Amino acid sequence: MDPIFMDERLKQIYAKVRQGTRLSKEDGICIYQTPDLLGAGMIAHAARCARHGNTAFYVYNQHLNYTNICKNRCRFCAYAKDRQESGAYAWSLEEISRRLMDRIDEPVDELHIVGGLNETLGFDYYIDLLKTVKQIRPQAAIKAFTCVEIDYLSRLSGLGVDETIAQLKGAGLDMMPGGGAEILNTRIHDTLFPKKIDHTRWIEIVKAVHKAGITTNATMLYGHIETIEERVDHLITLREIQDETHGFSAFVPLAFHSKNTRMPELPPTTAVDDLKSVAAARLMLDNFDHIKAYWVMIGEPLSQVALSFGADDLDGTIIEERITHTAGASSAKGLTREQMENMIRKAGFEPVQRDSFYNPKTGTGS
Repeated sequence: MDPIFMDERLKQIYAKVRQGTRLSKEDGICIYQTPDLLGAGMIAHAARCARHGNTAFYVYNQHLNYTNICKNRCRFCAYAKDRQESGAYAWSLEEISRRLMDRIDEPVDELHIVGGLNETLGFDYYIDLLKTVKQIRPQAAIKAFTCVEIDYLSRLSGLGVDETIAQLKGAGLDMMPGGGAEILNTRIHDTLFPKKIDHTRWIEIVKAVHKAGITTNATMLYGHIETIEERVDHLITLREIQDETHGFSAFVPLAFHSKNTRMPELPPTTAVDDLKSVAAARLMLDNFDHIKAYWVMIGEPLSQVALSFGADDLDGTIIEERITHTAGASSAKGLTREQMENMIRKAGFEPVQRDSFYNPKTGTGS
């Protein structure tokens, strides 16, 4: 028996999903605009369960935000500082080593490393950073640098993008996060982050990274000045790239936090918008295996609900996230493995601890 929908349009979307028919831009807009939140969530949950059953993933990871000094100064960013500004920092390799050694007894499987575009750091710093981390944590995957940083490092080193990626990979880079895409749109770029690479360059670099055999995540920063149509266009662009490269591992919707940015007047995203963003991602990105509910951005309770709206992954333990908390996030700065698993179980799912490539860790979780 087919479910009953408040919004008749969802019947057609549900039929398409069951038949394996790709959703259109109009379908994506409908998912965002429908008043039938539970109906959209039900369809996304069915698609999620068809892939992953009742399991929900997480990783034991540690964040290293090596510098907050950045020349781009995007309007939506609360994290970046100028070099002489109070609170500006750049970690030495000794400081990075100390932070890694402070947690050396913990079973960290992934190091998430991103930072600002700091013009005082040479290309050798980045190579040595990777080598230092790999030496201290040889079994952990290094997920480092966005496409924005790759473009910057290419210019800094005087190397082409392909050679830059090869050098970083040789030093220990295993995977890349998906940041820096924001909304792949010229209007948004020119208004909010004109000094950052545009969407054409971002796409060019992410394709080069995938070609080099490095998987990445993909993201979308939503809840600022973008329209629903621009969100859906962003998802379709990512879907088209994935058709070509098959290099995206997971998609991460990122809810915008306005505190301490140059747009403090903007309200926070609502729970309805957050859940629709997860559902739209699961249904539009039919060639992505994993959709994350990033608890740092939307909080622990809502991330639990998101597991029933299309998400299958809560990211990880994090251990001292800085960027979102600088913009006013009220979530914890890190969670233990026990807290992660308890959060997943209480949402009605079976936790599976994974590595960076979604291989289950033996002897942990359920």
